[in-house]
Amino acid sequence: MRDVLDELHRRWSAGESVGVGTVVATFSSAPRAPGAAMLVGSGGDVVGSVSGGCVEGAVYELAQQVLDEGMPVSQRFGVSDDDAFAVGLTCGGIIDIFVERIDRESLPELSEIVAAVHEGRPVAIATVVEHPEPERIGRRLIVWPDRVSGGLGSDRSDDAVADDARGLLASGRSEMLHYGPDGQRRGEGMAVFVNSFEPRPRMLVFGAIDFAAAMARLGAYLGYRVTVCDARPVFATTSRFPDADEVVVDWPHRYLEAEAEAGRVDQRTVVTVLTHDPKFDVPLLEVALRLDVGYVGAMGSRRTHDDRMKRLQDTDLTDAELARLSSPIGLDLGARTPEETAVSIGAEIIALRWGGGGRRLAELDGRIHG
Repeated sequence: MRDVLDELHRRWSAGESVGVGTVVATFSSAPRAPGAAMLVGSGGDVVGSVSGGCVEGAVYELAQQVLDEGMPVSQRFGVSDDDAFAVGLTCGGIIDIFVERIDRESLPELSEIVAAVHEGRPVAIATVVEHPEPERIGRRLIVWPDRVSGGLGSDRSDDAVADDARGLLASGRSEMLHYGPDGQRRGEGMAVFVNSFEPRPRMLVFGAIDFAAAMARLGAYLGYRVTVCDARPVFATTSRFPDADEVVVDWPHRYLEAEAEAGRVDQRTVVTVLTHDPKFDVPLLEVALRLDVGYVGAMGSRRTHDDRMKRLQDTDLTDAELARLSSPIGLDLGARTPEETAVSIGAEIIALRWGGGGRRLAELDGRIHG
């Protein structure tokens, strides 16, 4: 829902009721992940997507129904070996969509949720999507790390879901949870979808060069909070990197150490080293490769890589830590320009995150989406 959250808030603020369809579960080769959302306004206009075009028409009709009647609806779309549902996904996957009406009365906390997302504070929306008591379907619990708002129908349910939602927030996952009708850990009857809005992951770009400008643009496009850092103030300026969230003038290794000590670096953080200068990149990589981050890559030719590795081997980094370095950085796309190189780096980051092999899909068999 993050993609449509600001538009939802704009309409909510104007007093409009909006039909919202959200992907709450996926099976097999589903095109979009849980949390993807589509808005249908009271005037019939559409914002967002739940499947990339496969089932949007059917969800549109459900959203109009929900806007008229007020009752939330769950629907499964897809094709399995034994059953054919109303609308088939061209990818062959299966998705569960929950469609509800959102307005100022049904979600009074929306402004608070949007403020938390913009400020980088974690928050989750837990919504009952299945329950033997129909009146409890659609109830919400808003979960922050230190408090909750709303309710799911009982204190026991609220306590169980709040604990589990905080666990999902910590790992940045949105997921369907199952309980007994009153929140029992064992049993079935209540399904709750937890939509997590954790802070954007960070991309740290070191080296204020033209490749860094392209990398900042791509990083922002991919949803990262981008920082460009360089020790040279003449190059590290906001005018040269308008797509970065912040531009920092500092020695790279010193800045990264300080951010790690302050708890602003985590397993989702991406570190790209584009400095091409041993006095910057070797001390920086010595710090980065010891951190529990998602990716560390360094730009340079084969000769630069070999020289850099010799210097790093003279430090006390272990073989396992050195093996985490992606260098030369990026996938082999034949990239030449800064923009093409940024795509190559971004492709490697995506492949490592999701376990992709970086090969042409036309050459492979099996499912496209894991």
